[in-house]
Amino acid sequence: MDIRELQGYASFFMTIVLVMLLYGYIIYLYRSEKKGEKDYEKLGKIALDDEIDSKPINDSSASPSENKEQNK
Repeated sequence: MDIRELQGYASFFMTIVLVMLLYGYIIYLYRSEKKGEKDYEKLGKIALDDEIDSKPINDSSASPSENKEQNK
């Protein structure tokens, strides 16, 4: 088994792993949008509505980590 053969196997398995990660991420995004955790259409409008006086996407002034600390 020479180095070219090892590179071929490694690239094949890496491709399979990356495809599985991509599909896993797509499923995660789909499920989180269905559960109502995030609204990706609303977040996608950030690029279109990019004015200084635009309405903020999130109404809360604190970040999520600050909200968790306040709820303790």
